Amino acid sequence: MEGDEEVVAFLDVMRRLRAECPWKAAQTHRSLARYLLEETHETLEALDTGDTALLREELGDLLLQVFLHTVMAEQAGDFTTADVARDVTAKMVRRNPHVFGEDAGRDDLDPATVNELYEASKAEEKQRTSVTEGLAPGLPALLYADKVLDRAARAGRPLDVPDDPTGSTDLGDRLLALVAEARATGADPEQALRDAVRRRL
Repeated sequence: MEGDEEVVAFLDVMRRLRAECPWKAAQTHRSLARYLLEETHETLEALDTGDTALLREELGDLLLQVFLHTVMAEQAGDFTTADVARDVTAKMVRRNPHVFGEDAGRDDLDPATVNELYEASKAEEKQRTSVTEGLAPGLPALLYADKVLDRAARAGRPLDVPDDPTGSTDLGDRLLALVAEARATGADPEQALRDAVRRRL
């Protein structure tokens, strides 16, 4: 595959840096967490600007974080980069039967239906007992609310959300109602808010 050599070369660079760079050798998964978060936000910023050159750079910085963590795990004997790639490949094949399984080649599946199939496969696999199980508590609040509303609806236990975002004196209730409104229209509330702020700068 095109680019395989470059990926392997980059992985080798990360292994050498981990072995020979005192700063990188001293790092732990926890000490690097802030950089992973920072690079994720910088990648989101690049997406928002539409600057493809910047996006290319930020994706590289994000890949650096992923590879550094996997190299550290390799050295500790926990897992390898190949293990990570193998696991996520198997997951994608398993959760996308419309491409790799019995439904492959169907031309009657729209994006919304495909997403439903994916989420159903994920729910069956995870067997979660709570709508918040597996959700990172550090998610941005709008995204967290969106995820919880989605999971609750899928579980057949929709949350009691005010119909009118302006009809409550509680700010949290109004924000939750706005997230529900965004979900009903297929909008991403987190992205919508970022876009609204950006338009006013």
